This record gives sequence, structure tokens and C-alpha cells, in this order.
Amino acid sequence: MRSLIVHPSGPLRGSATAPGDKSISHRALLLGALAEGDTTVRGWVHADVCLATLRCVRGLGVTVDEHSETELTVHGVGLNGLAEPADVLDCAGSGTTMRLLAGMMAGQSFTSVLTGSEALRRRPMGRIAEPLRLMGATVLGRQAGRLPPLTIRGGNLRGIDYAMPVASAQVKSAILLAGLFAEGETIVREPGPARDHTERMLRGYGVEVVVEQPAPAGRAAPGPAGKGSVVLMRGRQPLRGSGRGRELGPFTVPGDFSSAAFPLTAGAIVPGSDILLRGVGVNPTRTGLYDLLEQMAATVAIVHGEPQRQATPAWPVGDAGEPLANVVVRGSELRSVEVAGDLVVRAIDEFPIFAVAATQAVGVTTVREAAELRVKESDRIAAVTEELRKLGADVQERPDGMVIRGPTRLRGAVVESHGDHRLAMALAVAGLVARGETVVRNAQVINDSFPGFVETMRSLGADVEWRET
Repeated sequence: MRSLIVHPSGPLRGSATAPGDKSISHRALLLGALAEGDTTVRGWVHADVCLATLRCVRGLGVTVDEHSETELTVHGVGLNGLAEPADVLDCAGSGTTMRLLAGMMAGQSFTSVLTGSEALRRRPMGRIAEPLRLMGATVLGRQAGRLPPLTIRGGNLRGIDYAMPVASAQVKSAILLAGLFAEGETIVREPGPARDHTERMLRGYGVEVVVEQPAPAGRAAPGPAGKGSVVLMRGRQPLRGSGRGRELGPFTVPGDFSSAAFPLTAGAIVPGSDILLRGVGVNPTRTGLYDLLEQMAATVAIVHGEPQRQATPAWPVGDAGEPLANVVVRGSELRSVEVAGDLVVRAIDEFPIFAVAATQAVGVTTVREAAELRVKESDRIAAVTEELRKLGADVQERPDGMVIRGPTRLRGAVVESHGDHRLAMALAVAGLVARGETVVRNAQVINDSFPGFVETMRSLGADVEWRET
């Protein structure tokens, strides 16, 4: 087991880059596998959860050449080219892998079994099982298909008109991936904004995807997926990679905003800090934390200056892409906010680090309508409350959120990651503004999403190091 040892830091200064976006890296492998021809991807994140997707894709008979840790080429086999796996498909700890892969497997004529880590086998899968069954797939699992392992037999799918009860990019993506194999049109009705990476990437492969009734999901960058959006896609459209000798890309995966959130928030709460984060993905369905920091009076800005003169698409000109930019943050006096509704969805992965920021804000911060946090890599409401209290924070747990009173001068303590990479990094950032030494146990899980986290933080002046325990 590895622990992080953190001491309070002086001002954080300098520039850094975040690792490639995890969500987009997953999709590059999965959609690249279904494309006709080759897809070369640069900036792919060599994180444990994405390596799980890589192993699963290879298990389906797809060849992937790794040129380096961050660049690979997927040799697509087309919609009808996947091979029946010889073994179960191990999704390790990745919920994204399991849910999106389930959509792909629903379109196959063979049987596949999807499993994962102990933590993943506790995460709910009924929300994908239901629509996939409506499309004609057989989905079996523990508790009537609500929990993994999942056994899936597909083929002969039909498009459906499905209203999602909860906004979820993973559920939407599973349905759309199954819809690629379905007869007729697949329609997904969103109750609120959810990440639209799948729709963007499908368009990049030449698939016609229509989004109706879009409304702005944020101010960081233009994009669809507002409240009440409807996504429509006709089935059995081919995905064009190289097709006719044209290779797609190489395209560059933008920096992961969810990973950038940790140095971004550290820069906001450590007095005197001044940080530039380069090449960060600013898809408006992902930048809820940025909007929250603005509401908290943090000094943050999206900068389209050098080295990028404007928001630049991550795909070549003419292909569907992801907006990216530089983000500047300076140490700030924060104030409390109330969070609920669509903003919860747009910042769902950032609540552990947002909670740390709230401990340093003046007033009472309230989070509501965030019960989804209880079924992430850990029960993030309970785990964040428990661990921040060890550091002296004034946090009260609620069924669907939490109440945090600040500002509080935290004190160093021994805290636990609960096997949750985002909680581990959030606690490390909290240690930068705590008195004395903070020890984050079981911190090796950080490699699930942010390999190089310690090196990045140290380059900015943070006093953090690994220790074998």
C-alpha cells in the first residue's frame, strides 16, 4: 500500500497540464474498435481505468498498437467485426467501461460476461439493463440484473424512444452504442444536462446524430445538452475511420477537466497562488466546478491566448471535437454557495474537491439533490464527510448531500481514500492548507485517473510525496 504524505505549502506557482480526458479516452477505444479503418489517438491517458477498456477491446479481437503511453492506433473492425471473447471481460474498477461496453455487447449475436473489482460489482447497473432489454437484448446479473457480473446476449435490436429518469452520460452512451446496431431510430430524452462526448465523437466518425431543444449548459464553452434535450440517431450507420485509405486523426484528447480540478482548486484555496493549466477540455457539460468556483468568488479565468489564440477543437478541422483552453487561477477568499439541480450533474465527479474548497469558504455551503454521489467509486457523501471531519472540518451529512461551514483551519491527520481516486486527491489538496502532516492512506488508487498527480503538484510547489506503508 502507498500513502501520500502532505505538509502545508506556500503559494503554488507555475503552469501544468492535466492528463488526457478519461471519458474521451474510453470512447476513443470503443468507437475506434467499431469504425471501419484506423484511428490514431494522441494524449490518451495511461490510467488504470482506461487500461481496463484497452484490455476488453483486445479481448474482442481488436488490434491496438501502443506507440507510447499516450499515443495509440486502434485498427477498427467495423460494426460486424467483433469476435466472441474467450474469457470474461474484466472492467476492473471502471464503471464507464462496464456501462458503455454493455451497450456494445447488446448489439452482438454472441454471449459476453462483464465483471470487475469488488467495488464495481457493488455499483448499480439496472439503469442500463432496463433500456437494453427494451431494445431486445438479454441482460442477466445479480439482483435481477441490477448488479454485476452481467451476462449479455444481444443481436436483432430495435430502436427505442427512452426517457432517462436521471441524467447520466453513461446510460445515454450505452443506449446510443446499442442503437448503432439497432433497426430504426433510437431516441434518448434527457431530464437535464449530461456529458455529450459520445455524440461529438460519433459525428467525428460520420454518424448523423441530432440533438433537439438544446439549451446552454454553462458559459465556459458553447455546446448542446441543455435541460430537456433529445438525442436522435438512426441505427446501422457505419463509423468511418480510415475507410478508402483515409485515417481518422491523429486527434488529440484534451486535458481532463476532472483531473485539472485538483490543482485548480488548490490554486484557489492556497493563499498567494497563481497557476496556469494548459490545454484543458472545457466542454460545457463538464465545467460545473468552474462555475461553482466563480460563484464562490474565486479568481479563475478561461484564457484563449498563447499558446492557443482561441478555443481549439481537439479533432482536426471538419471533425466533431472538444473545445479546449487554458485556465488561470489565483488564491482567493471564497464565499459559500448553494448547489442543486443541473449544476450537480455537471460537477458530479468534482464534489470531493469542491467539498474541500467549501471548508475554506466564508459561510454555509449546502449541497442538495446529489444522492448519485452515494453510488460512485465510494459512497462519496459518507466518505467525504467522514474524512474531512478527521481534518477538523465542520461537515454534516444529509441523505442527498451535505452542509459545510467555513472557513475552517484544517489540521493534519491520517485519512483514508476508501479506494476512491478522487477522494484521495481531494484529501491531498486539503493537506496543503492543514496544520501539520496529513497522511492519505491507500492513495495508489490515484493512478485510476491521474498518473503523475504527485509530480504535477510538486512542480507547482506543493509539499507532497509518496511513502510505502
